[in-house]
Amino acid sequence: MLSVETARERAVPAARRSGGNLWRITKYTLVKGTTLLITVIIAVYLTILIANMGGYVDKMRESELRFQIAEEINQNEELRLLTVQERKTYEEEVFRVRAKQLGLDRPFIVKSFIYLWNGLTLNLGRAIHLTSDAGSAYVDNIIGERLAPTLLVMASSQLLLFFSAMFFALFLSRRYGSRLDRLVVAMAPTSAAPAWFYGIFLIMIFAAVLHWLPFGGMIDAPPPPGFWAKVGSIIKHLILPISAFVASSFWLSSYYWRTFFLIHSSEDYVDMAKAKGLTGRAIERRYVLRPTLPTIITSFAMTLIGLWTGAIVFETVFNWPGLGRLTQQAINMFDTPVIVGVTVIYAYLLALTLFLLDIVYAIVDPRVKLGGGENGS
Repeated sequence: MLSVETARERAVPAARRSGGNLWRITKYTLVKGTTLLITVIIAVYLTILIANMGGYVDKMRESELRFQIAEEINQNEELRLLTVQERKTYEEEVFRVRAKQLGLDRPFIVKSFIYLWNGLTLNLGRAIHLTSDAGSAYVDNIIGERLAPTLLVMASSQLLLFFSAMFFALFLSRRYGSRLDRLVVAMAPTSAAPAWFYGIFLIMIFAAVLHWLPFGGMIDAPPPPGFWAKVGSIIKHLILPISAFVASSFWLSSYYWRTFFLIHSSEDYVDMAKAKGLTGRAIERRYVLRPTLPTIITSFAMTLIGLWTGAIVFETVFNWPGLGRLTQQAINMFDTPVIVGVTVIYAYLLALTLFLLDIVYAIVDPRVKLGGGENGS
């Protein structure tokens, strides 16, 4: 039996270790969170500078506003009777009032920090040119309407690609050197072509020649009556985009994961498990998949982040009403609030994912310690 003094002596180092671990985790959280926040702020501010072209977009908006006021004067019979000087005075007064309402009366450097604060606080305001399908000009409504279509097509495509390629690669890792394995290696370079490139050929074959599937869009026009008829129409429109996305990356993803699993399958502890007589599935589950969970989780997390961003060219080729096309329209129209809104939300999601990944690593892999430090018993 241990004496009371001995128990107390052993409890003190344990308490110190516990307090040290708590301080290390708190310090890590503060440093990591601050670093990610600074990164997000820099990224958003650079986006504001680029989207506004260093203030040139505001000059364009001022020119558009003056042109709009001049058109209003020309269409008003009473205002057309004004003298040149009176008309000029009237135009300047109206321009001053409207420019103040639009925030065009301030220097760009001041407005850039206002844009930055509004973006970081998700006070996205109104779009300059774009509107939602319901006619709303608020950025959050515009992004909200386009978010669901992008999530639908990108989630279906990327999740199908991720899991099919990973499990197919796990199957291949057990058949290294087989004909199927050599076929995957030979087909991997075909993934050099982007998804929209495959999409063009699939549209030509299955829409233009065979007339089996629609050319693009999300649903038939006009939409079919009935809930299930609409669901069937959406599924029909999803076939070509999903097929193009999977076809463009399946072979390369399978090759990547197959090589990754082969490397871990050659470890000494895997040979030891084979010598013990464990089944192939048990070895894969305990000695291949488990040590590689951090990498798999990272890849899956990045896939989830990429779901909602959309792809500009990809959605344009398939005429898909998602965030990709919205971003393209915003860039073409110099609609800074929409561009900043998309960037801010993506930056926040990416920063949050990177922050949570380290915590998940520590959960799935006991060797990982938050904030560093030695493994204590």
